Amino acid sequence: MITEALIVSAILFVIGVVGVLTRRNAIILFMCAELMFNAVNLSFVAFAKLHNITGQVFVIMVMSVAAAEAAIGLAIIISIFRHFGTVDLSKLRSLRG
Repeated sequence: MITEALIVSAILFVIGVVGVLTRRNAIILFMCAELMFNAVNLSFVAFAKLHNITGQVFVIMVMSVAAAEAAIGLAIIISIFRHFGTVDLSKLRSLRG
């Protein structure tokens, strides 16, 4: 059970890293970052079950950081879209207003 959870966690994390490195859409970048956070959460829970420790506390902390990151990131994305008309990061050269 533990090895399967860690394998799934590694696969999810690699998918998230590949998405962050290859995509230029800001919304997809945030989705890939959330996918990496969830992969880390899965590994925390797997290690907590293996060692009988409270890994769920770390999961709650990571989820709260991810929620704050999503809220602030989406606000920034909406602001960029209103100003430039796109969320494609390769088309944005300067964020000066």
